[in-house]
Amino acid sequence: MDKEKIASFLDATLLKPTAARDDIKKLCTEALQYRYAAVCINPFYVEYAAQLIAGSGIGVATVVGFPLGANTLQVKLLEARDAVARGATEIDMVLNIGALKDRQIDYVKNEIRSVKQEIAEKILKVIIETGLLTIEEKRLATLAVKEAGADMIKTSTGFAGGATVADVLLIKEAAPDLKIKASGGIRDLDMAQQFIGLGVARIGTSSARAIVEQAQP
Repeated sequence: MDKEKIASFLDATLLKPTAARDDIKKLCTEALQYRYAAVCINPFYVEYAAQLIAGSGIGVATVVGFPLGANTLQVKLLEARDAVARGATEIDMVLNIGALKDRQIDYVKNEIRSVKQEIAEKILKVIIETGLLTIEEKRLATLAVKEAGADMIKTSTGFAGGATVADVLLIKEAAPDLKIKASGGIRDLDMAQQFIGLGVARIGTSSARAIVEQAQP
């Protein structure tokens, strides 16, 4: 897989609490050079990143309810609304993990549906945090994401384990048509290509540059 092709799958991610403006500028410069699918950054830097890559067609993704997912729906809606107003084109929202474990599936679906309605045509990816879920809970989460109308399911924040082949296969079995973002622990070209081979739509990684530079010209 050549550099351009692999880059088109990557959400180049910088969510460290120490990230500063120079780090965001460097990430966006790389995004413009390599043509990543999107940059994924903390909400504070959305407006800055949107200015840096304006007109490029590269997505500006940010996080909502991050990293625990335990915010109230009202807070998540406010976060999403503010992010879009500042230039975000994609929202990566952490699902309410505790509500899922309590089998409050209607609440979980309503939360996802409400945020999707709030951001309209912008892309909503729902992070289910697979590392914290049982197999049954992963299936329940996948079906909730699909039924609530999100655009994509995302495996992990990276703070509680990462993407695994087994989890991607489980998600595909539960909801074959649902787009998947594999995220967490994907640090080299071989791993990225393995997940792409499984049919994922996006790869979330803080090692985007290293992955692209390992690819063929």
